Amino acid sequence: MNATVAGLTWHSLVGRRRALLLFVLPVVLIALAVLVRLVSGESSGSATDLLGSFSLGFLIPLLCLIAGTGAIGPEIDDGSIVYLLAKPLNRYVIAISKWIVAIGVIVLFGVLPTLVAGFILAGNQDGVATGFATGALLAGVAYITVFLLLAVITRNAVVIGLLYALVWEAAIGGYVPGAQTLSIQQWALAVTEKMLGDSAPALGVDSAVGLTTGLVLLFVVSLGGLVYTGFRLRSIRINGEE
Repeated sequence: MNATVAGLTWHSLVGRRRALLLFVLPVVLIALAVLVRLVSGESSGSATDLLGSFSLGFLIPLLCLIAGTGAIGPEIDDGSIVYLLAKPLNRYVIAISKWIVAIGVIVLFGVLPTLVAGFILAGNQDGVATGFATGALLAGVAYITVFLLLAVITRNAVVIGLLYALVWEAAIGGYVPGAQTLSIQQWALAVTEKMLGDSAPALGVDSAVGLTTGLVLLFVVSLGGLVYTGFRLRSIRINGEE
């Protein structure tokens, strides 16, 4: 990882107007958790419902879209990427640096709030907080990779990514049986289900794929997507044309 590239990426992500969503969405999650706790008391069921639908199903994909596309998309759009590519830096180092920073953003604004919300709602019951936080982390890594790659291969990454997150992951991939096996959310949910253990069926946590399949698919998408991102960066010419 290159520290200079990482620093510039961090300032780019947290210094733009759309970065406000990075702060607003976690606050909404925590506020909802506090409200539900006040109304329903400590409950693993309430925690599962909120973290499964809002955090894993909405918060993580949307934050990853913001961080993944924002890590490199604006530089490509305004042409400033040529100054970075003109430096004697390996393209894969650039891709990895931006990928790591984007993951760090997701951990800070997505995974940790999920963990906190889980403890607010369920305390230490059934491992709900740690289970969903782990699922959020693994899903976040895969989502970041997909959206970072999208930002490199198309200027419509935000639109395509939004359609993917809201239509495929939240709607089709969440409820259509055949499509569920191709959902990052379902792959990560397999890990959460395993961590919940015997409590998973009672809490309604049931992934469409097995643990091994989920982990393998998460690994393949994350590694393969990152490698291809570096490859596509190598094909971008200094004049901005491919």
